This record gives sequence, C-alpha cells and structure tokens, in this order.
Amino acid sequence: MPQDTWGVDITPLVPEIYAAYRPLVADAVAFFLQHLSAPRLAAILAEQQALPSDVGVAQRLTSLLFHCPTLHKLGQLVARNRRLDRELRNRLQALETMPGTACAEAVKQVIRSELRDIPEGALRLDATALAEASVSVVVPFALTSGELSGPADNGVLKVLKPGIEELLEEELAIWSKLGRFIDERCEYYKIPPLNYAESLAAIRELLAQEIRLDREQRHLAEAAEFYKDAKRVRIPSLFPFCTSRITAMERVYGRKVTDMDALSERQRRWLANTVVEALIAQPVWTPLETAIFHADPHAGNLFFTEDERLAILDWSLTGYLDKVERIHMVQLLLGALTLDPKRIAREIAALAQTPPNESALRTVVDKALGKLYAGELPGFRWSQSLLDNASLSAGVQFSRELLLYRKSVLTIEGVVADISGTSSIGRVLPASAIRQFLCELTARTLAPPTSRHFGTHLSNLDLLFSLYWGGPTAVARFLAHHWQSGLMALIRDPAEP
Repeated sequence: MPQDTWGVDITPLVPEIYAAYRPLVADAVAFFLQHLSAPRLAAILAEQQALPSDVGVAQRLTSLLFHCPTLHKLGQLVARNRRLDRELRNRLQALETMPGTACAEAVKQVIRSELRDIPEGALRLDATALAEASVSVVVPFALTSGELSGPADNGVLKVLKPGIEELLEEELAIWSKLGRFIDERCEYYKIPPLNYAESLAAIRELLAQEIRLDREQRHLAEAAEFYKDAKRVRIPSLFPFCTSRITAMERVYGRKVTDMDALSERQRRWLANTVVEALIAQPVWTPLETAIFHADPHAGNLFFTEDERLAILDWSLTGYLDKVERIHMVQLLLGALTLDPKRIAREIAALAQTPPNESALRTVVDKALGKLYAGELPGFRWSQSLLDNASLSAGVQFSRELLLYRKSVLTIEGVVADISGTSSIGRVLPASAIRQFLCELTARTLAPPTSRHFGTHLSNLDLLFSLYWGGPTAVARFLAHHWQSGLMALIRDPAEP
C-alpha cells in the first residue's frame, strides 16, 4: 500500500524519531478510511476536495479528524506532544475545544425530549452552544424559576450529538480490525511487533465509554469526593436533572490552562505544578486502595478559574490505580536507589500481565541501570523510560489501567510544558512524595513494621532495609561497577592514563 492517502502524503507528520513507522501510519489511516461506510467516506472526500489546493497536510488531517469521533479524541490526546511538528500541534490543539455554533434544532430536540418533565420556562437555554466536543455539544443554561434547584443559577448541558452512537459503533468496529491489520503490517515492514491489537482493544473499550453519560455522572461524584480536600482543585457539581443523554452541571468560568500569556512566569509555574499535583501526584500518593485518575487530561478539559483554581472537566474517561500496582512501582524505585537489578526485574514482572521474557527483560534493566551509573537520577522520567522499554523491547504487557495512566501522563507532560517551561513532573512528584511522607511520621510510630497503609506505600521495614542495608550495598555496587569499567578500559588501551 502506498505511503499516501488518496494523493496526500501524511508521512511527514510522523516525527523523525519514529521514521521507521511512517509507512505503517499511512497504511493504518488508509485502512480506517476504506472501512468507513460509503456515505461517510464520500462526505469526507468531498470536503477534502473543497479545501483550497494549497492547504497543508496538517489542516487536511485535522479536518478529517473532526468528522471521526474516535480520531478526534486521539488528536486531542497527542496535540501537546512536543515531538510532533509545530504546525501539526497547533492544528490539533484546535480540536481540544471547538468553538460553539448556533444550537442546532436536532440538539434542541434531544434536550426537549430528555428534559420533558422540567416545567416550561424554568430553564432558559442560550441560542449558541458553548463548545463542541468529539461526541457532545455543550449548551449553557440559566435557571429562571424557583421550581428548579441546583448548585448554581447558571449551568451547562453536555448533550450527546444526535446519531453519535451509530458513528461511534461503526468506528469502534473498524478499530477491532485495525489492531490485527497493524500487527500483520509490522511483520511486512519488519518492525518489532508490539501487540497493537491488544493495545487498541483497550483504547476502543475506553472510547466506548465516551457516550455513557450516566457513568460520567458517577465519575464526577467520585472525583468530587476524591478531591474534596484539595483547595486548589474544582470539580463541577451536578444538577439533579441529569439523564443518560445529558449531563447537567454547574458552569465553570475561566480559561484553558494553556491560554495564560497574561500571567507571570511564577504564576504559570504555580499553575503547571498544580496540574501535576492534582492529576498525577494525588492519584499516586494516596493511601486509598483504589485511586481515580482523569484519563482524558487534554488542555480543553483543564480550566484556570476566575477564583484561581484548577477546574478539571469532562470525566467521561477515567481510570483507577490499584494500591498493589502503586506498591510495586515504589518498590521498583527502591530497587533503582539500591542499584539492584534483580529487584527491579522482579517488580516489573509483578506488574506484568503475563510472565515476561527474562533474558530480554534483564537486558532492558541492565541498560536502565547503566544510565544510573552514568549519573542519571532514578526519578519519574527514568522509571517511565524503563517501563516503556520493557514493553517495547522485552514484550512486557502491562494492565489496561497502567497503559491508560501512561497515556494520561504523556498528555499531561505536553500540557505542563505549554503552561510553563520551568515546571516538570520529575520535580513536582518527588516533592509531593516528601510532603506525604512528613504527614505520615506520627502514624508510622504506631504502625506495624510491615504495614504499607500509607500514601507513600512504604512500610517502616522497607525504609529500614533501604537505608541501613540497601544504602551501603548500593555504594558498594556503584564503586565495583566503576572499578570494573576502569579496569576494562585499561585492558583495552593500557596507554591511557
């Protein structure tokens, strides 16, 4: 199959670091389009032909994504990826919050049908939608009668687009075939197989939740409980007249977190740090057995409010981090701090869904340890790189929730970088862990030695062995490694001083 889609070469959109995957991306896009229904494909092609001939490939791509809800969602997720071409990123960022248009009669009909029990005149709808998302339209409203009550006088109705279920069903069926197709093309192009079918199945399952507004309403309630003590975070409150096709919630006034040019660098850094604290650190450093996290944290879902808080919107896509997984992640970091390859490999295996290839995993771990011996710190970026390489090079298959969390982190990294270049996850996450540990000191004096019922997921015994036994052992390993490296260098070139 050629590397262009109906005459449009899309391969330049793939970053140079992934150049080997360009033919695969072109084939995947062509496969997706060829499996759309004839009317939808004809409408997309007609729109493409109507665009000016000098329009760039980035604009053509974003136009295509807007008409396919699953691709629209993927475009939002990668819109802040710094490895993408700047023009493409700017185009994709337009998908984060599409401007509202006149509220279509079909949308009004859905509202009238779903809210038919509300007294006439008790709810005044704006004539113009506030925004358009991949599967829904957001319509502002105001309460005009005492017959209705809610958390505020003004709110928004998140309304499913008419016919969206059929569009999504068609596209998700294509995705189920696309995963197998990509795996086959990997063999053709001699690209390392990464079990794309399984990964896309997990994403497909997630995207299917986009239209389950009843679940979004439950997630909003869970998020409100989870963040109830976070003074810098705001979760929209629900009105009592939600339905399966409409989420009615309070209206949040503010701006997208990446549109903060008027703020000082210090204020932008504070905002970026707040994003990391709320979306990454809090789900990790909580003692709860299960921690909810936002699985769709693109910039369009993150607002800086008028009262200077971070509003986290659109909870249709969520994930949950299990306590056991967080314990293994912390134990992996302890293995890195003590330069213990067996412990690191053991913790990765514990996180894997199936037994990994031990030889390949050992090679990955040894390379990661080599970075530590060279002076890199065993922090967040190091651990994420290790897990990525374990998946890519050793075929380690992680849980759906961990994969989802990793994708969420990648999105947040781009958002944070666009808010402030002086903030980073690698700096905020350890500081958050230290604060959590200090809060635990009193409780630790009364806790059993093996208890890990703390937000840091470390028992007193973990700390004892890491400090009093692991520390000296790590020093010995570090010195032995460099002594051996120096000896080997001397053997290779005895003339070197």
